[in-house]
Amino acid sequence: MLSTEALFDPRTYANARRSALEAETLPPEAYTSDAFYGREVERIFMKEWNFMGRADNLQQPGEYAAMDLVGVPLILVRDRQGQLRAFANSCRHRGSQLVEGEGHCKSFRCPYHSWVYDLDGALLGAPEMERTKAFDRSQYGLVPIKLEMWGGFVFVNFDPKSRSLADYLGDLPELLESYHLDDLVCVRRQEFDIACNWKLFVENAMEEYHITTVHRATIQENTAMDTHGPEPPRGNSALLYSRHEGTMALLKGDTGFPFIETLRAKPAEGSYFVLVYPSTMLGLTKDCVWYLELRPHGPRRTTLIHGACYPRKTVARPDFGNVVTRYYQRWDKTTAEDILASERQQTGLDSPFSRAGRFSFREILVHEIDNWILDRVVGRGAVVEEPR
Repeated sequence: MLSTEALFDPRTYANARRSALEAETLPPEAYTSDAFYGREVERIFMKEWNFMGRADNLQQPGEYAAMDLVGVPLILVRDRQGQLRAFANSCRHRGSQLVEGEGHCKSFRCPYHSWVYDLDGALLGAPEMERTKAFDRSQYGLVPIKLEMWGGFVFVNFDPKSRSLADYLGDLPELLESYHLDDLVCVRRQEFDIACNWKLFVENAMEEYHITTVHRATIQENTAMDTHGPEPPRGNSALLYSRHEGTMALLKGDTGFPFIETLRAKPAEGSYFVLVYPSTMLGLTKDCVWYLELRPHGPRRTTLIHGACYPRKTVARPDFGNVVTRYYQRWDKTTAEDILASERQQTGLDSPFSRAGRFSFREILVHEIDNWILDRVVGRGAVVEEPR
């Protein structure tokens, strides 16, 4: 078992830093260690842009959703002008959590001492504070969290000095422009509590090696392995592309909705599977888009949120409710298969006899993902030994 000193020593990862088909996987401690997870929180989740679902989940002023990301309680809310905002879910008096779950309100009232906050975070009322010397209500509003959007997707960043979301995404919006993501409607969200490290589910979603085994009874038959492979590295995202007929969101033999009319070039000829680092995955196929949102709760537990999105024109179809169940059937089956595979992997990695392994040519993006993480957790100065 690696010591804490060895866990963050660049030399420990020399083999992981080789080219993919020469490299070893990350050591088991990267998926089981509290210290490694703590460094991920500090250097990744508290510094980079984190996906928080679709903006259309909160449409009207006063609609809010409380959530937790790496131990930080948050509130997303539509203010009176319709702007989506994010705040720390913590009263400025003595820190109480303000709200739980989702709902609609005209203001936030602290359940502890009844301090009241407007939807823009301003402190409206603080009972019996008139005797407190030099108390300035304007200085005790809710703490804002940086929030920006792309294509109707919501991202937050805990670092007020971070670069913009547009800079972070680079040319990804241009690549996916023909999907018209702003026009999508999220029609279903499902949450799963999964017993595995967040990285295991990310890695699983971005490699095709497992498909013929894990998904042999579901999507194997409609996955074109010979035209399914990674795109070149793109900074803060990783991409798989598959050229195929039909949609990737249905089981073989099922029929679905018309294709998205605006698709051009490669999006019109197949599907993109995109990881926006650190933990957001998008499946973009010819008739719909789905997302996988991961919220870690330590080295061995993660909340997975699956969202299903369709163009407004598709959602307005009179047969939408009947046809969409075929897509749900596909996702429900394959999500359960991926969860089981990831939880089994976590169990195996917890063994004291688990060791680093090797990558196949169908796991190139797992290697890319692992090195993106190492760049931040350990640093870019890792030692690379001579090739084997």
